[in-house]
Amino acid sequence: MLALSIAATVAAAVWAYLVVGHGGYWRASQWLPRVTGEPGRWPDVVAVVPARNEAAMLPATLPALLGQDYPGPLSVILVDDGSTDGTAEVAARLGRGSTRTLRVVAGTPVPPGPPDDAGRWAGKVWAMAQGLRAAGIPADSDPGRAGRAGRADPGYGYVLFTDADIAWEPGALRALVAAAEGDDRDLVSQMALLRTATGWERVVVPAFVYFFAQLYPFRRVNKPSSRTAAAAGGCMLVRRGALERSGGVAPIRAALIDDVAMGAMIKGQRGRCWLGLSRQVVSVRPYPGLASLWQMVARSAYTQLNYSPLLLAGTIIGLLFSYALPPAAAITGLTLLAAGTATAPAALAAGAGLAGWALMSLSYLPMLRLYRLSPLRAPGLPLIALLYAAMTADSARRHYAGRGAEWRGRTNQTRTNRTRLR
Repeated sequence: MLALSIAATVAAAVWAYLVVGHGGYWRASQWLPRVTGEPGRWPDVVAVVPARNEAAMLPATLPALLGQDYPGPLSVILVDDGSTDGTAEVAARLGRGSTRTLRVVAGTPVPPGPPDDAGRWAGKVWAMAQGLRAAGIPADSDPGRAGRAGRADPGYGYVLFTDADIAWEPGALRALVAAAEGDDRDLVSQMALLRTATGWERVVVPAFVYFFAQLYPFRRVNKPSSRTAAAAGGCMLVRRGALERSGGVAPIRAALIDDVAMGAMIKGQRGRCWLGLSRQVVSVRPYPGLASLWQMVARSAYTQLNYSPLLLAGTIIGLLFSYALPPAAAITGLTLLAAGTATAPAALAAGAGLAGWALMSLSYLPMLRLYRLSPLRAPGLPLIALLYAAMTADSARRHYAGRGAEWRGRTNQTRTNRTRLR
């Protein structure tokens, strides 16, 4: 009991630090900055949409993107990434009659290379690169080539990377560009509001965003002096000049977690980044059961750990210690107190366990509020953390079984760059 009480006290101290000193990750306070006035000249925006077997999603998303209330030039390049469900045809049909330009590019297969070769292109990043090439930004190692390609204003304008399942409110792009221009940001990214229509979605999705923010506190991402870098792949507005300076997306060609890699790439060139939440950028992709949500997490969890067994063990132990230990200590201590066999260590275990559990639950409330879910769900966060620990372990199992990074019918074993992000 003495060991349990000491461990519970340490866990409570960990939660005190997380709540007070870890970048305010839990506050859900980072929203698109309000800027006074609008740009005198609205820059060109090219939206690049990698799409693989997204025929069912596009009718709910592509018209909204093409119909953006954006005063400047906007064109959309959809890269059909080897779809077998008629994605290209659906996109072309939806683009007819739009006042905006839609180009549907037939994607080519990923260039061959050893699966563990850091120079081999990951599937989605290769599709992004083909979209950039169609927009006049070659994906090669010549950072200045695109700016010398005859454009009168090299580097001016933005590229919007978005996904085929993202639905845009009419004024969302206008607000993004105004924020980027007004605050001089090279990357402005918003975490799309994910769907929470089913029971399992309501369990897993808010925690997914919560854990992502815990890994990459948004306030730290948004500080130019901080080394923390990240982005959210469903909505990444990148200054064209920043992409030209880096040579397109070639530096992150092997990245399976392309959004975090994009944030690191832009910040690595001393670009100013911003990451926050949104209600105007929404994912409409359904996850009807636990199996599909499990796949969403497990496909990249071990990638996030750089395929390290040591990091895997540390992560699972950390989840158990931080999330499972406080309620276990509280219940154990309270049980002994109720049975009349109380000791000082039992009382300490109960008190420290309750304190850690309370701080943990408190930190989850803003995320539940964002998703308009009951605050009574907050004390259940330890159980959700155990579920995520199991998903992470399964992600490693899949990797060693040769099924790592399996997504939308394609298995990609390319390893990510091992750059450490803080």
